[in-house]
Amino acid sequence: MVDDLQARGIPCSECQAGIMHYRKITYLTWLNEDLITVPDFPAWVCDVCGRREYDGQAIFQLNLLLNPTAGKPTPAVRKHRINKKKPQQKRPRSTHPE
Repeated sequence: MVDDLQARGIPCSECQAGIMHYRKITYLTWLNEDLITVPDFPAWVCDVCGRREYDGQAIFQLNLLLNPTAGKPTPAVRKHRINKKKPQQKRPRSTHPE
């Protein structure tokens, strides 16, 4: 089914006149003050208006790679022991009338 969509294309949601075709393009994004370029990035591109819709899975994977914490070990989670207190025994009440 995916191959069929890639071959035929899908209607453009922006201009409603064009057909969006699956292409490999160069993806550009800013990371702080650095321009990041990713060649051969999967996207759907309209043949009339040029609208681009990027592949969701590819965006997810790119975000994982560009994450500032990528490659750093995750901090160990300390497990605290919970000391269960034994219930205190009730002392018998005095039976002496006051």
